[in-house]
Amino acid sequence: MTSDPEKDSICLETIKNQCFEVTQALLEVGKLKPGQIIVLGCSTSEVRGESIGSAGSKEIAQAILDGIREALEGTGVALAVQCCEHLNRCLVVERHVAERYNLTEVTVIPVPNAGGAAAATAMGTFDDPIVVESIQAHAGIDIGDTFIGMHLKPVVVPVRLPIKSIGHAHLTVARTRPKLVGGKRAVYP
Repeated sequence: MTSDPEKDSICLETIKNQCFEVTQALLEVGKLKPGQIIVLGCSTSEVRGESIGSAGSKEIAQAILDGIREALEGTGVALAVQCCEHLNRCLVVERHVAERYNLTEVTVIPVPNAGGAAAATAMGTFDDPIVVESIQAHAGIDIGDTFIGMHLKPVVVPVRLPIKSIGHAHLTVARTRPKLVGGKRAVYP
């Protein structure tokens, strides 16, 4: 997986700005609080207009992570970055997130060809990164249809935003809410 500087340089700033806007909107709509988690699933190949897993780009991954992390700065909301299916969709998180949520650490180092460019980039840029087996995040951003649902708390609620794609990749954004339990006599806020 190599980068095509001509193709990437055209849109890196736009990609960063879109990811910032998407994350800010998700924080607002999802009413996310400090200590909660957003999971990111991302195919940089899809962002480039290529087939998933075929043309990853660390530069695009960095732009995406920069936009999201900039939006999260000062919110206390954490980011988990999903690896690709070659690593069973494990996630890169900061060690303190794993400790807070008692997540199971696994031994692997994501690289672009096994883990994906976004996870490999997160591993190289997070302060104290580790890889965990699974998570139940409070919200999610899926760039390129990587399927993050397995890492979201039930019940998942789609968030509709004006931005429908990042680069050439389809964008799906979701929040979660607690289950509604009870019957016809139950009262909900």
